Amino acid sequence: MIRTIAVCAATLLAVASTPAFSQQRGNRTLATVIAAYEETARRYDPLTSASEGDRAALRRLPDASRESEMALRGELVALKARLERVPTRGLNSEDALNRSYLMRVLDQSIEGIDLDFGRAPISNGDGFFTFGDYLAYTTPIQSGDDAEAWIARLEAMPTYYRQSLANARRGVETGYTQPRIVVDRALAVARAQVETMETTLLTPLASMPDSIPAAQQEQYRTRARSVIRDQILPVHRETVTFIEREYLPAARQGLGLRSVPGGETLYRYLVRSYTTTDMTPEQIHELGNQEVARIRGLMEEEIRASGFRGNFAAFQRFLRTDRQFYAQSPEELIHHASEIAKRADGQLPRLFGTLPRLSYGIRVIPAEQAESSTTAYYTQGSAALGQSGTYWVNTSRLDQRPLYELPALTVHEAMPGHHLQISRAQELGELPYFRRNAFETAFVEGWGLYSESLGEDMGLYRTPYERFGRLSYEMWRACRLVADTGIHWMGWDIEQARRCFAENSALSPHNIQTELERYIATPGQALAYKIGELTMQRLRREATTALGDRFDIRAFHDELLSAGAVPMDVLEQRMRAWTARQQEAAR
Repeated sequence: MIRTIAVCAATLLAVASTPAFSQQRGNRTLATVIAAYEETARRYDPLTSASEGDRAALRRLPDASRESEMALRGELVALKARLERVPTRGLNSEDALNRSYLMRVLDQSIEGIDLDFGRAPISNGDGFFTFGDYLAYTTPIQSGDDAEAWIARLEAMPTYYRQSLANARRGVETGYTQPRIVVDRALAVARAQVETMETTLLTPLASMPDSIPAAQQEQYRTRARSVIRDQILPVHRETVTFIEREYLPAARQGLGLRSVPGGETLYRYLVRSYTTTDMTPEQIHELGNQEVARIRGLMEEEIRASGFRGNFAAFQRFLRTDRQFYAQSPEELIHHASEIAKRADGQLPRLFGTLPRLSYGIRVIPAEQAESSTTAYYTQGSAALGQSGTYWVNTSRLDQRPLYELPALTVHEAMPGHHLQISRAQELGELPYFRRNAFETAFVEGWGLYSESLGEDMGLYRTPYERFGRLSYEMWRACRLVADTGIHWMGWDIEQARRCFAENSALSPHNIQTELERYIATPGQALAYKIGELTMQRLRREATTALGDRFDIRAFHDELLSAGAVPMDVLEQRMRAWTARQQEAAR
């Protein structure tokens, strides 16, 4: 899973690099529209703009207000009108893709603003109040200017809080709130932050380079501490009070999004945008059931290969209770994750011709977030800021984090999963920025799940237990198709949704619970993994069949990643065209 911060509909945009995209060959009118779009996006999303080296953006936070969203909408509508005037006839292939894809981004962004998803800035265990924590853990300080920029962001944080509180109150007024199970978890995190916030927000300033004099370092810390105590903590306490007294009593009764006013339209939009397909909730639910049956058969084979005598339920109990499958300390868990990551790194050249230059590291999920967090997640780095990607590992509740699942988890979050794909996309300098930094969830998370199967090609799964763990993770994503549509479309309660995971996977009870709460809080997102992975697997089978012994897995993967995170229909067109070119070249 990629850890991202939902700010407002502006985050549907991709922002521009500096300098803005320019075309040396191709349609100049289209290039002008793309540059105008990127300039707009740069203003509205300082986070991504800063990651591309925009120093001024390092001092800003996003404007999360509804007024800002509506201003953005006006600019997007005007840009769409300009783009519509660019004729499709005569465009080269890259221009044609840029035009059609940008039109899709504009349409989706405008529709998202109209549906007002900003009304729900609270999620399961996080939300706008954890935004500062995320920034603190991912902001490097390499100079005095960086320190000043961080303090400027701290000074901007109270405004961001108040804008988000206004959004949440609009959600209360319009009946678009989270259910109590989500709000309770968020409230617990917000309360705990009161005790940890000062330490957390001072994290970037805790270790500064020697080029900054010690006295100056202490001045920065003193200033930051004052902003945190006098400005941020008071508004954070206001947030805790708001959640307790206003938001919790207004929590929606039903778990599913369909239970809120206009929920059917909201969910249909989320299904389309996350999967980048026109599949209906009913079709996705049925696909999930089919995948559950297929994967269950493969799991039964691994049980037999392990030599275990007993049925599926007995094998689940064995995996969930036998001490050999669990680390006895956080350090041991991190050691295993690091060893797997290093083994995976050594196999990458067999599967990829081009690897990213940016490195990644492994860190422990902070204690105040661990209880409500997933087992692991990834945050992207920035070459411009001297910041590596990070594979975050949850070391709480060690008896719920089996080692036999760790190989699949590691290749998903690190290499060849999220770090490889996202860093490769960041380095595609020949593409416009909105293509390089596109975040189509079906592609990004689909690639992560596809990467778990690459662990087989890499020889990472060394025992039947680890192969079962890999299949259990795939089953987890198949059950997501069933559970997400069940909750948000069919009106299921949490026990109905839990059944698929409990009966068909080796996931621990705690992990199942935190995952279900995530699906409830973030409708539709969980659908993207399987849809993307199945598309990529199908395209690989097609290419392998068509090319036979001429199929080159390294060239296939390089081509698949060469256009950034594109929608599934675009990916299919590109990869089938690549296969046809390979066939033609072999004649």
